[in-house]
Amino acid sequence: MSATAKTKAITVPDIVARKSGEKLVSLTAYTTPVAKLADRHCDIVLVGDSVGMVMHGLKSTLDVTLEMMIMHGQAVRRGMERALMVVDLPFGSYEESPQQAFRSAARVMAETGCAAVKLEGGTSMAETIRFLTDRGIPVMAHIGLTPQAVNLFGGYRVQGRGDQALRVLADAEAIAEAGAFSVVVEKVAEPLARTITERLSIPTIGIGASAACDGQVLVVDDVLGMFTDFQPKFVKRYAEQGADADAAMEAYAADVRGGRFPSAEHIFPDNGPRLAGSGSAA
Repeated sequence: MSATAKTKAITVPDIVARKSGEKLVSLTAYTTPVAKLADRHCDIVLVGDSVGMVMHGLKSTLDVTLEMMIMHGQAVRRGMERALMVVDLPFGSYEESPQQAFRSAARVMAETGCAAVKLEGGTSMAETIRFLTDRGIPVMAHIGLTPQAVNLFGGYRVQGRGDQALRVLADAEAIAEAGAFSVVVEKVAEPLARTITERLSIPTIGIGASAACDGQVLVVDDVLGMFTDFQPKFVKRYAEQGADADAAMEAYAADVRGGRFPSAEHIFPDNGPRLAGSGSAA
């Protein structure tokens, strides 16, 4: 969608209606300035629990708290006008029971103003998804590689190959039947991701999955090239801001140490009477 297009705020029904239509564009955002940019170009802005790794230096998403998601959700909300805002429910805030999930989701929606929440899991989360949607909380599901279960998977491995395919497909069908309005399909073998997209009546949002998905999502810092030491196979960088930032900081440090910054153009002259001891010849 053009950055200059005039349109109303995107709603959950709008996203559902895009199934098999114009591709859905999604990026993560964790701050107000980035949200303002993403809002101009995306249909969905996801406040992902990847914030823990991207902005807080955590080794995984498992240590992310509900309070962290709410804080970043509030920041993103301030930069939003048109895209659909979705906030991740972090690990430990919804798995115990549908009732726990409802309390967490209701708090997130009330305190951030988001339009929907996202949770990980397939068949095991179907009851929870139904419980939430029956009570007016739109849910984006997340299947395939679910980072909150990384220890169970033994790492960030591709899902849906061989005997795994039937399990992932069952997860997809279960969450759709339970009422999820869309589903993130992460790091799933391409043929299976394509099959899931064809079978489900709700939009699929791929990340390391298939171009046949109804949309795509990436972590915004990956897209911008903020990390110079790691690039997942499924990421396409559209900028190299990490390298640019490193070079800029190096140049700044050199100018400060060399006495070249600040120069006359960066300081404020005083044309009034000089203070005693300021270098006056008087």
